[in-house]
Amino acid sequence: MSEHVSTTRPHEELASMREQNYKDPRPAEYFDRYYEWPMNHKPGWVYDAARVIMCLYVWILFRARSLRSELVPTSGPVIFAPNHFSNIDHFFVGAFTRRKLQFMAKSQLYTGPMRYIYRNGGVFPVRRGHKDERVFEVAHSILGRGGTICMYCEGGRSRTGRISDAAKPGIGRVALESGATIQPVAIHGSEKVRNWKRLQLPSVRVLYGEPMRFEPVDNPSREQQQAAADEIFGEIRRLYSELAGSSSASS
Repeated sequence: MSEHVSTTRPHEELASMREQNYKDPRPAEYFDRYYEWPMNHKPGWVYDAARVIMCLYVWILFRARSLRSELVPTSGPVIFAPNHFSNIDHFFVGAFTRRKLQFMAKSQLYTGPMRYIYRNGGVFPVRRGHKDERVFEVAHSILGRGGTICMYCEGGRSRTGRISDAAKPGIGRVALESGATIQPVAIHGSEKVRNWKRLQLPSVRVLYGEPMRFEPVDNPSREQQQAAADEIFGEIRRLYSELAGSSSASS
C-alpha cells in the first residue's frame, strides 16, 4: 500500500466541517420505503435533472477533469469506489460516465423534501450508528439487475484533508458476495471545495483505475471482507498518489 500522502501544504488551511451526528435515533421501520424504492426502481427523472446541473457545476466551478474514464465498464454490475473528502464527491465520480450511479447516503440526510428527491434520484440510506443489513440488500438488488452503486471505502468523509489510512470492510463484503466489477477512483482537490467562502476554488482531478473483480464468496468472513476492502483501498491510494504527484510537479 502506498505511503500516506498529504493533500495540503503547511500554509494551507481547510474550511471547518460541521460536527457529525453518528447515530440516527429514528427506528429502522422509518426507512423501509427508502430501501424498497431503489430495490424495485431505477433512478428517475430527478437523477437526470441533477446530473445536468451538477455536471455543469463541477466542470465550470471546480474545473473538474477526468483521466482514463474510458476504463469504466459500459455494462454489467459495477461498484464505483472513490476516496472521500467532500459531500459532492459522488458528482465528481458520476460526471464522467454515462452509467447511472446509485449512492449510499447517511440516513441523517433524509429530512424534509430531500427525502423524496433522494428516493427518485436512486439514492438509498445507510442508517448510521446501527448495524444496517438492509443497505446490503439494496446494494445486491441494484447490482443484481446490472446496475451501479458508489461506495466509499473509508465509510465517511475524511475530516483532515488527507486520504484515510484504513478501509472499512463493507465494500469488501459487497464485492465478495456479488462478484461485481469494482471501479477504483481517485479524486484529488475535493478536500478544498468547502473553501469557496474564502473565494478559493480548487481544480479537481478524477482518475479512474483498471477495474478489479473478486471471485464470489458465500458468507465471507470478516477477515475476508477486510482483506478485499484493503486491496481495493490500496489501489485507490495508489491512484491518489499518482494524482498528487502530478499535481505537485505541475505547481
